[in-house]
Amino acid sequence: MSLKSYLAKKFAKSIYRKTQIWANNPIQTQQNVFKELIRQAKNTQFGIDHHFDSIKTFEDFSKNVPIRDYEALKIYVDKVVQGEENVLWKGKPLYFAKTSGTTSGAKYIPLTKESMPFHIEAARNAILHYIHETGNADFVDGKMIFLQGSPILEEKNGIQLGRLSGIVAHFVPKYLQKNRMPTFETNCIEDWETKVDAIVEETSNEDMTVISGIPSWVQMYFEKLQQKAEKPVGELFKNFNLFIYGGVNFEPYRAKFENLIGRKVDSIELFPASEGFFAYQDSQKEKGMLLLLNAGIFYEFIKSEEFYTEKPKRYTIGEVELNVNYILIISTNAGLWGYNIGDTVQFTSLKPYRVIVSGRIKHYISAFGEHVIGKEVECAMKEAMENTSIQINEFTVAPQITPLDGLPYHEWFIEFEKEPANLVAFAEAIDAEMRLQNTYYDDLISGKVLRKLVITKVSKNGFQEYMKSIGKLGGQNKIPRLSNDRMIADLLKRE
Repeated sequence: MSLKSYLAKKFAKSIYRKTQIWANNPIQTQQNVFKELIRQAKNTQFGIDHHFDSIKTFEDFSKNVPIRDYEALKIYVDKVVQGEENVLWKGKPLYFAKTSGTTSGAKYIPLTKESMPFHIEAARNAILHYIHETGNADFVDGKMIFLQGSPILEEKNGIQLGRLSGIVAHFVPKYLQKNRMPTFETNCIEDWETKVDAIVEETSNEDMTVISGIPSWVQMYFEKLQQKAEKPVGELFKNFNLFIYGGVNFEPYRAKFENLIGRKVDSIELFPASEGFFAYQDSQKEKGMLLLLNAGIFYEFIKSEEFYTEKPKRYTIGEVELNVNYILIISTNAGLWGYNIGDTVQFTSLKPYRVIVSGRIKHYISAFGEHVIGKEVECAMKEAMENTSIQINEFTVAPQITPLDGLPYHEWFIEFEKEPANLVAFAEAIDAEMRLQNTYYDDLISGKVLRKLVITKVSKNGFQEYMKSIGKLGGQNKIPRLSNDRMIADLLKRE
């Protein structure tokens, strides 16, 4: 055992013990976070406008602070972007994480000196929990890579801005600098395909032990590695045993990854966003990710079916239930208040609180009242592929409301790596699972409002070409699992 791996194990034990303290006292931990957030922001413009000085309880807060998305909070964010101080949080932010907006164009999410450390510590602690549970720390002596955005930052009114992953790249601890791949110069390449080619050249002869990134883009990296080396990634990187990912569910990609690697490797799931680092997988044995209750974020939850009612009930951590679809609402030490990030979660455990990401509130299909969410289509795909040799690269689902003939249906666009011998039977298997997952969908099929789903095959690299055509190839961008319209579907049809 090397000195570095020995020290990593010692550090992992210490962090695990600290985690247990707040994880075993969840309600008090969140109450402490809530009080501290209100105290520190009561003299900001937002705090004054929303009477923070009179807020003593969560009930006070929910009366004074409505639920908002970015567009609704933009009037305050614009002031911060223009250089004003003490608007949403005390002083000015350290950075803006720039993300793609929908109706508002570019979004500028503030990162403050109070919030930034939690982004770094959460990623670190996820790895340390893995070390503590498994005893595996040998990988710390090898090379590590995170496929991320460019670390080159712009400046706006004295505040630096860039992609979150690019900002985080500036905070890699010194003890990991020698292990970190790729080089800074390669990381700065903007064109994704050129960047991946350069990463392949730099890493193919290295002892890569940890690889991290969004599965769809890591898959591209693996495919290029395999093409260059003419051997599985696991043979090329004999000590590669840990894959760290976030952003999308890994299950639809797992079979393809095992084929590319040539063996199974352990994985750690993360739940990061520009707005905060919310959860990470703390155990290889338990389902879900540990919700970070002590990370400068106060959480609220709204049942997804109640979200569009006039006054939906806002639940706190002590009121949530297992297996209910909740919209995640946050208030943070970066100055986001009653903020709807757009993600939906379900709790898999209440002791401690663990979650899975079940989808996006804007990514659903309910063209006929079926209320299909991302978790359901991913589960149906996983079950249909179970114990088969079928492998997929990517998929998305859209409604077909006005078919040329017959009843409407859900159209599944799938890019296969290994196709099923019988496509019709595979579609039947997915459809059967969907009907088990969603009773509304089952009723629509039974009532002959919808016919069974239809699979449309997407050509090799079709999804990559689609992302390239809309300027979102690589980085933290990802294909929505489902849409309630035909925008993506119609573009894929043209490929």
